[in-house]
Amino acid sequence: MTGKVLAAVLLAVLGIGTAAAAPEHPGPSSRLDQVQRRGEVKVCSTGDYRPFTYRDPATGAWSGIDVDMAGDFAKKLGVRLTIVPSTWKTVADDVGRRCDLAMGGVSITLDRAKTGFFSAPYVRDGKTPITRCENAGKFQTLAQIDQPGVRAIVNPGGTNEQFADANLHRATIVRHPDNNTIFAEVIAGRADLMITDATETKWQAKQHPELCAVHPDQPFTFAEKAYLLPRGDVVFQQWADQWLHLALNDGTYAAFAKPWLG
Repeated sequence: MTGKVLAAVLLAVLGIGTAAAAPEHPGPSSRLDQVQRRGEVKVCSTGDYRPFTYRDPATGAWSGIDVDMAGDFAKKLGVRLTIVPSTWKTVADDVGRRCDLAMGGVSITLDRAKTGFFSAPYVRDGKTPITRCENAGKFQTLAQIDQPGVRAIVNPGGTNEQFADANLHRATIVRHPDNNTIFAEVIAGRADLMITDATETKWQAKQHPELCAVHPDQPFTFAEKAYLLPRGDVVFQQWADQWLHLALNDGTYAAFAKPWLG
């Protein structure tokens, strides 16, 4: 065995040399890396679900608890924020395609979990009615609501519509395409009630004294809200979870929520 061959064998045994060198790219790139290289995070949001997300139709300005949280998410990553308008019908498909994640009161569902990852939950919620205050006593239970002649208004494409379709068989379901104006329909008497997330009923009742949230602390269902991320990217999910954990415990989320929920 020549000296050159012997040296090569020793290097191989010791794990030294080109073959043992750490690869330049140790694994597939996470969206976390892509976002930082791009210098921008794209967040999908529907803009029609206060207090979490709202887009002013006149000015295009965005506001809401999760809009502020999206800004903090971008800030902590050191990148700029771009909000991408989405809809409840398309938001699960938009994540990973048109945007990096979705924020804005997204409820955790098993259907959405088939195509995406969820962050840790940050709000506990559930479906409950909101109606004109003089009718609050009439709509305490699903049995009282699911009666001929009762008009339950719903925004299409999300969990509100799914709940109405599954539970209301004798009442009339009124599908209203604009969730920003849906509560005005109840106030005007063109619908009797809406069943939506308790957090939204509390906020809308606070804005409109004509409306009362019906037992929002004891909703019909159990649900949680989280942020929706692309399926399979554990690195991005773990960073989002750590950021959210800190925001929920260092006062960041509470500061953003206070102007909306008190």
